[in-house]
Amino acid sequence: MSVSFISPNTRTGALLCLLLAVVLFGATSCGRSASKADAKGGARAEEGAGDRGGGAGNAPEAAPVAVTTAKAEAREVPSYIQSTGSLVAEETSDVASQASGQVVATPVGVGAFVRQGNVIARLNDRDARLRLQQAQAGVQQAIAGVRQAEARLGLRPGGAFDASAIPEARAASANLEQAQAELRLAEANERRYRALVETGDTAVSTYDQFRTQRDTARARVNAARQQLESALNTARQSNQAIQTAESAVSSARAQVAIAQKAVADATIRAPYAGYISNRPIAVGEYVTPAAVIATVLRTNPIKLQLQVPEAEVPFITPGMGVSLEVDAHRERKFAGRVTAVNPAIDPVSRAATIEAAVENGDNSLRAGMFATARIVRQGGSHAVYVPRAAVFSDQNTQSYRVFVIDKDTAKLRVVQIGTEEGGSIQILSGVNADETVATSNLQQLFEGARVRQ
Repeated sequence: MSVSFISPNTRTGALLCLLLAVVLFGATSCGRSASKADAKGGARAEEGAGDRGGGAGNAPEAAPVAVTTAKAEAREVPSYIQSTGSLVAEETSDVASQASGQVVATPVGVGAFVRQGNVIARLNDRDARLRLQQAQAGVQQAIAGVRQAEARLGLRPGGAFDASAIPEARAASANLEQAQAELRLAEANERRYRALVETGDTAVSTYDQFRTQRDTARARVNAARQQLESALNTARQSNQAIQTAESAVSSARAQVAIAQKAVADATIRAPYAGYISNRPIAVGEYVTPAAVIATVLRTNPIKLQLQVPEAEVPFITPGMGVSLEVDAHRERKFAGRVTAVNPAIDPVSRAATIEAAVENGDNSLRAGMFATARIVRQGGSHAVYVPRAAVFSDQNTQSYRVFVIDKDTAKLRVVQIGTEEGGSIQILSGVNADETVATSNLQQLFEGARVRQ
């Protein structure tokens, strides 16, 4: 007979295992009872619901969708010719100097705005100013020569010339008058003594004396007349000297004007208002009239050059409106007017060049930009427009949709859209004018949905 001994620790572990097994068995029994009870309750609940609802086919009806609406409008759409082109400056000027010299100042740089007459560059004008002073001195000298010639004739400055009023001419005229008086007296004496000789009252020798006096008086008259003519000719020659001196004054003044122009040419000015796009010279350089001082662009208005197909050219005339867009300002549209239509068609591209002037006061448009333009033609057509909020873009089908409201029902329309103007968008197909369209809660609408306006 053997006796086995169990330690206290072993007995304690056995008791714990037995207790754990009892707890697990009770939990399993409770879970099965609860599951059965729940199943029975669910079945009763389904039966009660079926009794109250009268069957599964009578589901509750959805509430109407609240929407705002607008009318589709029919508008007149102008006809236009669309083309592409480039912007160029209205005027481009390579400004050059009219004189040679060293550059001493360049007050403006590339990108600067200049007004007409503003200084672009200055040359050294010291030599030109010295020549101007010399020419001005020549004018004063020529004027002094005129005054001297006038003094010879006894004329006042600017006085009118009269040859008979010259002192020498007046003295010669007095001598002529005296000689003529003496001649008249001698002729009278000769006639009287000739009559006495014929009657025998005086001797022939006495008559010969008075006849000689008459002939002498005639000779003195002729001499006095020649002396007067000589004095008048001398006065006329002196007057020619005055005119020659006055011509010298005019010539000297012309030299002054040339010198003044040389001084002015040393300052290079802007020919018109515009922007400096190039300035290749710098202070210290020596320039000639062949050198470009700066390039000035007139960009207001700016010129748009378009290539238009030959089939559209007959419909374009100067004065027609043009609207254009550029990539640099996608949110803006610029307006202009057709200014020129080239009468020749390019035989290669079969297109004509059209020019338009576009207002560019804020210099938003720059020369060289690419532009898309539309030229409005006469006449047009009608198109349907709806508010932009009425068009829904379906990303799944890659289409545009509009919901037309018929009484209290929404009807789905797949549409094709056109251009956008302000808050409206053109509908090319799918919606007719005067139809009512939904403008809100489009994501909640579907074909046949009930709506509440």
